[in-house]
Amino acid sequence: MNFDLKTIKDFPKIIAETKGLKGMNVTIPYKEEVIPFLNKLSKNAKKIGAVNTITISKKKKLKGYNTDFYGFKKALKPLLTPSHKKALILGTGGASKGIAFAFQKLKIEYDFVSRNPTEFQFSYDELTPEIFAEYQIVVNTTPLGTHPKIEEAPPIDYALFTKDHIAFDLVYNPEETTFLRKAKEHSAKTKNGYEMLIFQAEKAWSIWNG
Repeated sequence: MNFDLKTIKDFPKIIAETKGLKGMNVTIPYKEEVIPFLNKLSKNAKKIGAVNTITISKKKKLKGYNTDFYGFKKALKPLLTPSHKKALILGTGGASKGIAFAFQKLKIEYDFVSRNPTEFQFSYDELTPEIFAEYQIVVNTTPLGTHPKIEEAPPIDYALFTKDHIAFDLVYNPEETTFLRKAKEHSAKTKNGYEMLIFQAEKAWSIWNG
């Protein structure tokens, strides 16, 4: 079932009124906002600060997990070579936190790029050719380019991509986003978020079913 919330405030009502609900996945934009409504977090979800999987006990106790980082890590791994040492994460929402945690696990350095950066993040304007050349992996964690607004893409200079780059987009509808198409035009390896979606879903299924 799909619960399309206009606001996160509707969340408790769904839990109270849906009989037999054992678990759910959480999508953008509620991966951080849902946390105050949960009774408990897994160790990884606590470290990450974002939840995309929830279990609901018979006593209606809610526990949050993050399976995004697992799905991303498993989808990215086949593309990696020893030359992939640093990553740029485009976006700073809930999805970006799972990606950052996966890079920690993979021992790959990363930095965030934001429209409203803190002093520890890049703005899109700061991505000079010199800075871009330092990073071999670029991940789009923003919803830019998602159907129906498929012409949208993060505002970076796509001519800076090379055959040594990986461009990974968490978006999987459309199959090839503008971000991926433009990166591919400059010979980057590309991958969309479909495999990540499958892997995180399999992990969520195993959590729900013990």
